[in-house]
Amino acid sequence: MLKHIVMWRFKEGAEGKSRMEHAQWMKEHLEALVGVVPQIRSLEFGINEFPSPAAYDAVLTVCFDSKADLDTYKVHPAHVAVSEHCEQVREARVVVDYFV
Repeated sequence: MLKHIVMWRFKEGAEGKSRMEHAQWMKEHLEALVGVVPQIRSLEFGINEFPSPAAYDAVLTVCFDSKADLDTYKVHPAHVAVSEHCEQVREARVVVDYFV
């Protein structure tokens, strides 16, 4: 199984919303991909409860059966739509992919 972990720090005030509003939007839209993108085996989204200068605002953990499934997810139109929006409101993004 492949775990795909992404963390974001959002821009305060981008599109007139707070960082936490952006995190909540991402949570709702990424969780909605379950059942839409068949390659997703599991998906968990968390919003940081204790903001600090070192912390990111949100984290996503998605499990796939293979790298090919991750690659398919990345180009799925429903995921691309969320990703394109995120690019406009994020300040930073980090990713880790590993097999378990």
